[in-house]
Amino acid sequence: MGRVVKNVVIVATALLWLVPSWLLLVNAFTPAAEYTGSPSWWPTSWGFFDNVGEAFSTANVGAGMLNSLMYALLGALLAVLVAALASFAVVVMPVKRPAVWFWVIYVGTILPLQMFLAPLFGGYATLSLYDTQYGMLLIYAGLAVPFAFFVIRNYLTTVPREMREAAQLDGASWVRMFFSVHLPLARSAMLAAFLFQFTWIWNDLLFGITLSTSPNVRPAMAALADLTSTYSTVGPPVVLAGALVASIPTVLLFFVFQRFFTTNLKLTS
Repeated sequence: MGRVVKNVVIVATALLWLVPSWLLLVNAFTPAAEYTGSPSWWPTSWGFFDNVGEAFSTANVGAGMLNSLMYALLGALLAVLVAALASFAVVVMPVKRPAVWFWVIYVGTILPLQMFLAPLFGGYATLSLYDTQYGMLLIYAGLAVPFAFFVIRNYLTTVPREMREAAQLDGASWVRMFFSVHLPLARSAMLAAFLFQFTWIWNDLLFGITLSTSPNVRPAMAALADLTSTYSTVGPPVVLAGALVASIPTVLLFFVFQRFFTTNLKLTS
């Protein structure tokens, strides 16, 4: 009886989560001219590619996706590399007060991101980083470090201390130990951190609309926000079609590497 109730709850929860996705698909395929103002529950005609074309031409969603791809790839890679170096220093190297250093870095995931907006905007304007790809890449890489550090650091704590001692007996330096011993061991944790941070950067809207305005700088989510602005003349089907296309890279990334989203978090928790 308990198993039946459990299965019913799981199925009901899955259906509730699928309802918004179903509405997104149906209304994204509805031609903008035929949209009545209320959501459609069943597809009646085919206008998806026209809606996508309108979204790409009106708000430069294609350019935004290319920008997001660059920010997500390079930002996540830089963040994971810095986090791996910091994790190695805190866990393996004999630094003083490693717990303090852990919290100094990890606190970046606890503070609300909105509190960074005002000082970032002022600092970026002063340093001429506002509305530049360098500025966007810098903030995304910096904000992605704390969580990547948390994942990689927790994984390195599971590496036996004897491996470090054996490497020291062989005369390995800290640099050699990092690149030849601990970095290969932490590859799975680094990949898991990269996937999570890639997804976060790709889906970010807050910093995209605050620190950029130009189409050649704005990320995909900020470009999509232009479609829903007060002065936009496109209908909801165009917005939904653009959002559906913009979500494809992260969905594919999740399904290709889904085992890293599950198994590696168990190892690092």
